[in-house]
Amino acid sequence: MLLELSDVTLEYGRIQALHGISLTVDQGEIVALIGANGAGKSTTMRAISGLRPVASGKIHFDGQDITKMRADLRVVRGVSQSPEGRGVFPGMTVRENLEMGAYTRKVRTEVDSDLQRVFGLFPRLKERERQSGGTLSGGEQQMLAVGRALMSRPKLLLLDEPSMGLAPKLIQQIFDIIVEINQQGTTVLLVEQNAQQALSRAHRAYVLETGRIVKEGSGSELLHDPAVKDAYLGVA
Repeated sequence: MLLELSDVTLEYGRIQALHGISLTVDQGEIVALIGANGAGKSTTMRAISGLRPVASGKIHFDGQDITKMRADLRVVRGVSQSPEGRGVFPGMTVRENLEMGAYTRKVRTEVDSDLQRVFGLFPRLKERERQSGGTLSGGEQQMLAVGRALMSRPKLLLLDEPSMGLAPKLIQQIFDIIVEINQQGTTVLLVEQNAQQALSRAHRAYVLETGRIVKEGSGSELLHDPAVKDAYLGVA
């Protein structure tokens, strides 16, 4: 097991955002978290990446308790996040943005080979290599955010709403690339409002409602679950 959350709670001031979340991600999986706005999906990601401290519960990653570990040290351990909203550095070039993702890396030749890997996954970024991040389209910025997260060579890639604001054709492309990244050996935990796309690619998935996990199963099971269809897929 690569990642395990055990009875994790998290609070924003007096508001309890997570109520005893327990989930697992095994090596080599794509696992999806789906749910409505405010369900706690992004909060769960922030707890895993160390951007928000948990109030109680435990987070284990790759055999180690990382519950109180600093966020930057989690990156060194192998947890990397592509955040909601992309967070591209607008004044830096595409290449400089990608190199920022490799700040924990020491061996230059490995960084160069990972840069080529990202350009192989996202040829558009190679074309825009010298262009500033702020001038890219929304889809290109999403590619850049994912590429930057990959530059730390993570064992676990956290993707928070990778399809947000993208045209349908680009959404399909981003999800195809997520599958390719997974097939190349990177485990993926995916938060996504586009439940149809997420569940059709995920090995397993969890449904969150108001900070609680209310359903779990294979991607296929949840894709065909009548309650999930009704609530998240827009069909009865």
